[in-house]
This record gives sequence, structure tokens and C-alpha cells, in this order.
Amino acid sequence: MSTPQILFSDIVASEDQFQLATYKKMPIVAERGEGVWIYSSDGEKYLDLYGGHAVAGTGHCHPHVIAAIREQSERLLFYSNLVYSEARAKAAAKLISIAPPSLTKAFFCNSGTEANENAMRMARMKTSRENIITFSGGFHGRTADSISATFLGKYREIGRPNVPGHLQAEFGDNESVRALADETVAAIMLEPIQSMAGVRLAPPQFYKELRELCDERDIVLIYDEVQTGVGRTGEWFFAGSEAGAYVVPDIITLAKALGSGIPVGACLVNESIAVRIKENDLGTTFGGGMIAMAAVSATLEVIENDDMLKNVKTVEAYLRKQLKEVSQVISVRGKGFLLGLEFSEKAKVVHEQLLERKIITGTSSDVNVLRLLPALCLEQLAVDLFVEQLKEVLV
Repeated sequence: MSTPQILFSDIVASEDQFQLATYKKMPIVAERGEGVWIYSSDGEKYLDLYGGHAVAGTGHCHPHVIAAIREQSERLLFYSNLVYSEARAKAAAKLISIAPPSLTKAFFCNSGTEANENAMRMARMKTSRENIITFSGGFHGRTADSISATFLGKYREIGRPNVPGHLQAEFGDNESVRALADETVAAIMLEPIQSMAGVRLAPPQFYKELRELCDERDIVLIYDEVQTGVGRTGEWFFAGSEAGAYVVPDIITLAKALGSGIPVGACLVNESIAVRIKENDLGTTFGGGMIAMAAVSATLEVIENDDMLKNVKTVEAYLRKQLKEVSQVISVRGKGFLLGLEFSEKAKVVHEQLLERKIITGTSSDVNVLRLLPALCLEQLAVDLFVEQLKEVLV
């Protein structure tokens, strides 16, 4: 006996009645997904170039990830960090195996903002200092310390009263950093590619000089790779990549695509940080839970087994080449599958018209920049569809 289908209007009315209106939602009831496609409750098929905000890294419902979650769910849904876990041991070992060699320990939590909160806490523990330098245009989350470290649009104002000890430098400007980096500074934290600010990437020398400054003044360097990590740039991490002058920070924070849709965050730290952490310095009830750990291991396995890092580089190059034929695209910012398309006009109109043509994209705080954050399995045929529809929208 089939389950009766609930009407689109009824679902919308129910959410509007019982849920806080915290987001402006697209007129889609997402019912199921496969790869880079989302299927709505009314039978429509959408090309998803947004990935639920960079979360669906391996694509929607990859069979290997689903199988791993199902298998773990039949064994043990959850137990806390007070016991050892095969699933947690496997996930930690796998994550450290793909990390830059100097990062030797993982701490699991539930989200990107929680990872950033713990990264700042660890930096303060290591240095016995309080201040954190972050950057104009950076976004680090919505919890108290993370939103206080966010100097983008209205977000910091929403978080008032802000946690003290946060200083703002200008992204890409090392002189502004040096002017702030005194003996009170515990850490410098940045998104190596600023996503929500319009996909801003600094020259390699900027990252190199940040690393040198941190070494010179015993400051912890933190990369917020919540969006850039787990293969999105065509490398496992921005840390250690050519685009960032091969710089490796002291801490990397991760979330978004790390669990292919299962909520999970992580901090990867070097030994100088790890040796300062004692029992009960950090804690989390749900972080490192078995379902999340199964999802992490399966996600990393899929990216390897399906050769997704190579695919990101190949398809990025193809997309950039195709976009050269679209005169209204002034520039293509970013790296890999974190791309910003800059227009002379507002990108919101392009976003809305593409959505009418069943293509999901993202906007940004830069009103002229449209963001693409697709799954790492995006193929050239889907790129052709996107570019064809983009050309028609821009006529």
C-alpha cells in the first residue's frame, strides 16, 4: 500500500506554521537526490550546483555512503567518547592519513562553528593569550565566539554582545595583520578562500607571509577549511596546496562535506597543539558518534575510489573554458568546485532565473557574484547544461 503524497502547498504551510522563519527558502520541496540531481515532491528534476551549501561533496545519496550508514545503524547508533569505537578509530586514522604530515591528531565535533570554537580555544590554551585575528569578509559560524570572529556584513551585529578578544585585519593585506599581531594575539584564523564574501582568494605570498609571521611571533595559524576542505579545491585541503604557497597551518577546521550530509565537524592539529590538551579541556556529547564516523570514513573512501579530486580539476578547467564564451561573466573566482561567477549586474536575478530553469546555484554577500559549490562528481554534460541555460538567461 503506497503512502499518499502530501501536497507541496501543505508542506510549505506546515513549515511556515511550526518552524522559525530563519531562511528565505527556494520554492522546492526536496524529496530525494542522486548524484548532482535533486528531485522535488512534484516530480521536477533540478541540477544542484549548490550542494546544500557545499555539504553534498560526494553527491546526493552515494551508494557507498548509504551502505556504510545503514550497516553502522544496525550495529550501534551511538555511544559517547567515554568508550572506544572501531568506527571512530577508523575515521580518525583515515582523516589523518590524508592530512598534511605535520597534522597528527583529530578532534571530532558536530559542525563547522563548533570546530572553529574549539580551534580558538586550543590556540588560547597553547599560548596563554586571548586575542584572535580574523579578516574582513570572513565567516566562521553563528555560535558566540565564531560569530564574534566573523567580520562579514551583519553577522557580527546579530551576535551581540560579542565575545571580547577579536581583532579585524584586511584579507590579503599582511601589513594590516602585522599591525595587530602583538604579544596578546593567540591565533590568526582565516578562510583561505572566503566563500560567502564572494569567493575571494588571496595571492600565494599572502599565506606564506602569514605562516612566517606566526612562526616569528609564536602565534597559532588556523585555516577554517569548513568549505575548502575534503576535496573541494581539487586537493584534499587548501593547506599544503600550490595555491596557498604550500603553507600548512597549526590547525585545520572541517565540516560541511566531511560526512556527505551527516552532521560532523573536526579539528586537525599538530603536535605542538596536541601536547597541550589534557582530559576535560575539550568535550562534546555527540561529536565522534558512530553514525557520523561511518559517514566520514565512507566519504573519504568514495572521494578516493571514484577519483573525485582528479574530476574536480578536469571539470573545473572545462567549466572555465566554457564560461569564456559567456561575455557577461566578468571573471571566475576561486578554485576547484568553490567558484564565484562575477557579473556586472546583480547575481540574484541570474540565480532566480536559473532556478526557474531547474538549476540551483548560490548567491553571496557580493551582490554581483553567483556561487557554485557542486558535488565533486559533477560531469561535463551537466556543465554543458548549466552554461547553455546561463547563456539563455543572460540574453
